[in-house]
Amino acid sequence: MMRKLFSKITLAVAVLSVQMAVAQPAIKFKTESHDFGEIVEGTQAVYEFEFTNTGNQPLILSSVNASCGCTTPSWTKEPIMPGKKGSIKASYNSSGRPGTFNKTITVNSNIGTPSMLSIKGMVAGKDARPTYTAEQLKTSPKLELTKNTFALGKLEGGQVAVSHVTVKNTGASTLEINNVQSACNCVTYTVSDKSVKVGESATIELKYTAPRNKGDVSETVYIYSNDLNSPSTKVTLKASLTDSFASQGLMRENRMAVPFK
Repeated sequence: MMRKLFSKITLAVAVLSVQMAVAQPAIKFKTESHDFGEIVEGTQAVYEFEFTNTGNQPLILSSVNASCGCTTPSWTKEPIMPGKKGSIKASYNSSGRPGTFNKTITVNSNIGTPSMLSIKGMVAGKDARPTYTAEQLKTSPKLELTKNTFALGKLEGGQVAVSHVTVKNTGASTLEINNVQSACNCVTYTVSDKSVKVGESATIELKYTAPRNKGDVSETVYIYSNDLNSPSTKVTLKASLTDSFASQGLMRENRMAVPFK
């Protein structure tokens, strides 16, 4: 009799534990990152992250914190019922902050594990684009890309994906490649020739180091030159990040992984 009673109690505790484990809120964002691209200094850049409570209990956001005072978050304060949506609005103040930026936002809730969001972009100084005469624009070099979007496929944290960007000068004078930048600290570059004569081409090698998270990402790389008509040109790198870790020193070019040297 005691053995049967003990078995029933054990079973009841196990069922209750499973129910408690299953009964909880869950948060799913439509996207966890946003690239503002290039904005003019002084712009208040705003983006709204939408999310859904995919759990079976009310979701409550206790706090949302930005990595710096230049980013101000606001969010849905009332409980979000299962299946309902909420949002987090991130505002970036670009005043006095020319150059690239990459900021994180930490979302704390009754789920327990924080969620991480990110915003990035490039702030162009107010005087970054002077006015040129028609003659100056006519005799300007012209930077053209044979390809501006690169799909890097699936990458594990720490892997390095290599893309080769072909730059051609179709203008009327020598093209000077002044700089290559990205909002993240995950892209490095080398240029085969920074001075490109009319009708000739150069190659920019971009090395993207995958961060240790997961999901689809898109990184914007800016190429700055003396092309008066378009002083900055964008290249987009796309990848699907996995949560497993790659061995150290592994390089990946497009879809083929090769040992790093």
